[in-house]
Amino acid sequence: MAWELRLPGRPLLTVHDNRWDNGERDLVLYQPTVVPEIPAALSNLHNRLRVGIDLAPENTATLRIMAFPAWVDGERPRINKSLTTAQLAARYGLQQLRDLVARPGVALHSAGGRADVPGYDVDDPQDERRIQHALYFPGEDDETPVIAFAHLRVVPVLRHVGWLPTVTV
Repeated sequence: MAWELRLPGRPLLTVHDNRWDNGERDLVLYQPTVVPEIPAALSNLHNRLRVGIDLAPENTATLRIMAFPAWVDGERPRINKSLTTAQLAARYGLQQLRDLVARPGVALHSAGGRADVPGYDVDDPQDERRIQHALYFPGEDDETPVIAFAHLRVVPVLRHVGWLPTVTV
């Protein structure tokens, strides 16, 4: 399945939702056969920094993706794995993160799915303890992981190259 990201006056970007024969699934910014002229940091994101879509621990009806936002080191996109919830909200956009977790069946938790790990409340994002966040969503929901992928991996690079304005919380 392919999802198109369009910015006025910029080349089309395509996110592929890959579903493999072995049951695995991931999202990636697809690299077309002919890559248009784009900044190096964005070109370096093509076919890299995939986001795996996995079954949630101890739940066969819920899926999850890790909420690891990208940042750019020179011209190479990289990811941050452990952030406070306030840092994650600042990278993602607080209102956008709130809107995302307000979708039916969507929740932000610790990566291990443990409810006893504090710090993932988007209405009161904590800024003291770094944790690995994960976004949980219903198995039949194809849009939520793509929205999250775009915000976590593509948007930070687009901001870095000047194709989108920076966000303030």
